[in-house]
Amino acid sequence: MSKPELLQYVENLTQLPKYPSFKAGDTITVHYKIREGTKERVQQYQGVVLQRAGIGVTETFTVRKMSGNVGVERIFPIASPFIETIEINKKGVVRRARIFYLRGLTGKKARIKEKRIIKK
Repeated sequence: MSKPELLQYVENLTQLPKYPSFKAGDTITVHYKIREGTKERVQQYQGVVLQRAGIGVTETFTVRKMSGNVGVERIFPIASPFIETIEINKKGVVRRARIFYLRGLTGKKARIKEKRIIKK
């Protein structure tokens, strides 16, 4: 088997976990398992989704949060076995699929408009 055939075979084997649909601009909480020696704990990482990239097994998403006065970004593979759950806290309204311009904004300028959900 050649390399592309092997990659296709692995992609067909792995089942992607079912997470809620989210996009750039949404504020999410990622529950991520961390192993330290023999102990295992779940750490929550909450921030704004900057982008989603890739397709299928190789898909990733970037989450940015402010820790003190410093912006921290983390890239998560969507097929990672260490992701326990993903919660959507807010749906954001943005016009772009990649909102890297958020890196240069601070304070009130860095706010993202929230999508209102109309309940009937």
